Amino acid sequence: MQAPTNTVRPSGGTTEPRPTGAVVCIVLAVAVFLLKRRFQGPYAELVHSYLGNLSVSFAVYFLATIATARLGGPRLAAAVSALIVVEAFELTNGFGVMSNVYDPWDLLANAAGVAFALGLDLCRGSRPFSIRQASDKK
Repeated sequence: MQAPTNTVRPSGGTTEPRPTGAVVCIVLAVAVFLLKRRFQGPYAELVHSYLGNLSVSFAVYFLATIATARLGGPRLAAAVSALIVVEAFELTNGFGVMSNVYDPWDLLANAAGVAFALGLDLCRGSRPFSIRQASDKK
């Protein structure tokens, strides 16, 4: 079996997921989250209200892909896991630990962030239902 293009083959012959692309997406999402407060252009109220939800849920998806890659899970499992986490955070008012202002539109922004991340991941060549190999010995 040929190793996927996003793997590193150590001398032992096994493949391990390389999360470089996911880490780059996470860093970009965090940068957007931190810089959204400085935005003063058109639709500033929408940007300030929902871009944070969109960018955080985008980052959580890519964190989930790193976690599920070790288990060999499909991208769709990462997307569902990420959506459950961000929506639970919203519905429990920050898991009771962080402050959060509930807004029903935040749920839609969270779903859009996960959908955007999954779409980007699919454009990068991932398949939503394929099971990735956590280890592949040759």
